[in-house]
Amino acid sequence: MTACPHRHTPDRDEIAALPPFERLGLEQIVRVDDEAGARAAAQALAAHPVWGFDTESKPTFVRDQVSDGPHVVQLATPEQAWVFQLHDPGCRALVAAMLADPRHVKAGFGLGDDHKRIVAKLGVQPAGVLDLNHVFRQLGYRKDMGVKAAVAVMFGQRFAKSKKAATSNWAARQLSPGQLVYAANDAWAAARVHAALAGSGAIPGQQPPHQAS
Repeated sequence: MTACPHRHTPDRDEIAALPPFERLGLEQIVRVDDEAGARAAAQALAAHPVWGFDTESKPTFVRDQVSDGPHVVQLATPEQAWVFQLHDPGCRALVAAMLADPRHVKAGFGLGDDHKRIVAKLGVQPAGVLDLNHVFRQLGYRKDMGVKAAVAVMFGQRFAKSKKAATSNWAARQLSPGQLVYAANDAWAAARVHAALAGSGAIPGQQPPHQAS
């Protein structure tokens, strides 16, 4: 991909003025917390070459405290999202296998910390990971985009994120509806952005996944 001239990254005020980006509802989100659920999710995801990807970890509030996350891994297609809780060993092993599978692209934003935590906790090197910030840099955006700016650029819409959910206890056994919606939509938005980039030719050699009508 040839580098383009510098392009403007929308700022907070510009994004705030945009109409809202649609969100996945709970009916399109599958919470997975055991091996059987993880197997069903893996079968559903296997048909899709690209997965939106993100993780969540319980926040640390003490200086120099090391997180034992991720506690949640999210994978999404443009139609649905799966939120995996990693308490169960069988579920954790299947999630590790999916992340290590090079046949599927895992697209997300700012995935450096996610990568390190996955290696430490799950004992695998994630394969096929695509940080969409790198794609936008090659398109001429000098700043890291993040999901909010990327949604603004690709769709002209505002992606809302809850600070309360972001800093909540992701290690909880029972996630709240707000946590599920927050986590799922982070991965889903990444899947949507990837599909839009692929459809525009910004990601050579990758065809966009099937889009819901």
